[in-house]
Amino acid sequence: MRFTCLAAIVALSDWTAPTEARTILSTPKAPLSGFQSSVPPATLSSSSLLNDAILELRGGASRGKMPKKKGRMGSLHSNSSNLSATGKTKVKGNKGSEQKSAVSDTMQKYKSILPLTRVYITMVGIVTLIGVVLGDEAAQGLLALDPMRVMYGLELWRPFTAATFLGPPSVGWLMSGYYLFEYGSNLESAYGTAQHVLFLLCQIVLLSLLSVLFGQPFFGASVITAMLHVLSRSMPDQKVKWLIFTVPYWSLPLGLMATDVLQAGSPAAALPHVMGILTGHVYFFHKFVWPKMGGEDWLTAPDFLVRRLDPNSRLAMEAKAANNALKKSRKKGSGRKLGR
Repeated sequence: MRFTCLAAIVALSDWTAPTEARTILSTPKAPLSGFQSSVPPATLSSSSLLNDAILELRGGASRGKMPKKKGRMGSLHSNSSNLSATGKTKVKGNKGSEQKSAVSDTMQKYKSILPLTRVYITMVGIVTLIGVVLGDEAAQGLLALDPMRVMYGLELWRPFTAATFLGPPSVGWLMSGYYLFEYGSNLESAYGTAQHVLFLLCQIVLLSLLSVLFGQPFFGASVITAMLHVLSRSMPDQKVKWLIFTVPYWSLPLGLMATDVLQAGSPAAALPHVMGILTGHVYFFHKFVWPKMGGEDWLTAPDFLVRRLDPNSRLAMEAKAANNALKKSRKKGSGRKLGR
């Protein structure tokens, strides 16, 4: 049936098409370049209609209905930005959310620092920023310890700024900040925030006196050495890793002092560490050694400060005192021995 329809269409086209069109269809086409065709447009249109009809009968697609295919290189180029190496769609992250998460993580880590150590580190950052903005000379004139201005000018911030100024930003400043965070957090977690407040106030008073005596305008490094000395005396034989060495805890203040002396190339760099060791030992002796010798522990944090800063430790102390009172109130009974 299909061949019969095909023959009828061919015969109809031969009857309707002009003679020139049948001649052009019967002769093979030669490639022409740069020349215009002399065949009339009506002849070409009738031949194209004939070819389209033949393709429709054969089940193929006509010339006018064939879709245009994109090249492979073009499709790869257009989709490569949305596909991964395995051919799956890429998951695009939001840059704003990533920045927000980084800031929130930093703030969460900052808030996780123990309260007094966090305040100390914040003061170090503020004082360092003031020093960078004002310059070295102006910063020393505003932040350095000056006993005459403290007593007669009532510039009471100077002992605190002298204890928190660690110099301009540098590698040594970063190391000092790390030591402050590490040893300050350990000391505060070991003895509580209220007792740590008392420790810092004691160090600021003693180091202010020694700094006036030795002419030191700042003593931030001395405070860090005092923290390290108290920790090292509390557990002197514990092995810790310092730089690439494993050393006992008691030798860390001496190692820190030797490092600063080698970096500065002068023995004068040992003076702040010597001051910190002396003031730290004064605190450690009166807090831990003197009470064991029968003396009074006058470096105990007051009750209102403990209730305000360490409520959990206060409850634990009260429970311990109640248990001790119960044990003392118990009397041994005069019972009979078994077997009698």
